[in-house]
Amino acid sequence: MSEKKPYETPSAGVWVAFAFIILSGLVYVGWQLLTLPSSPVPRGWNPLLPLQVQDELTPFTKMKLARAESSLDSCLAALDGGAEVTAMSPLEASGGCGIEDRVTLSTVGKSRIDPLQTSCAIALRIALWERHGLQPAADEIFGETVGVLRQIGSYNCRAIRTPNGTSSRLSTHATAEAIDITGFDLSDGMQIRLISDWDGDPQKSAFLRAARESACAWFATTLSPEYNSLHADHFHLQSRGWGACR
Repeated sequence: MSEKKPYETPSAGVWVAFAFIILSGLVYVGWQLLTLPSSPVPRGWNPLLPLQVQDELTPFTKMKLARAESSLDSCLAALDGGAEVTAMSPLEASGGCGIEDRVTLSTVGKSRIDPLQTSCAIALRIALWERHGLQPAADEIFGETVGVLRQIGSYNCRAIRTPNGTSSRLSTHATAEAIDITGFDLSDGMQIRLISDWDGDPQKSAFLRAARESACAWFATTLSPEYNSLHADHFHLQSRGWGACR
């Protein structure tokens, strides 16, 4: 009778090879799930699919937003179905002013907005704010939808204004990387204005503060009446900045 050989534990190299095979299989399956036309992965959760305003918010949304803003074509594609925009040729002006990815914006989601020329990045961020911030807040507080966004402009070739006078630096309005919003009209006709309602009617005040907080999620700089007296009647919203939310 021959003796049984003792069990030998696989070497470290075998375990590494086994782990590599398993990992490679998972990567392959994952890639197939993401790239198949009939992929079961929702759009918002698929990092390979470009941003659309209507997508569910996920940890990939901000990455997709940055990617969408990298060119006019990708920005317009992200806005498809989420806003009415018309692409325009770049606006060139002296003194550092102008609009590179220029569009005319007239509708965002369910809301009208007085037509204005702005950058595509601002149009995209306004559309995301309207869908994922303003409309949910209006529904929760009033049981209504926002019907109109009231604005007082985006492009303005000027320097930054401060309580102490005009700065020597150009405003982000000079390149249409900002927009000023003065208030909202709800679908039932109710008017909400920052100048009268920021510290006025409790419901309107609550809505405006919810609007400011959600704007901070979509704009690189958000300034409200709490910032200074120059912003008593509007939100100043920028597509670039250092994350100020005031």
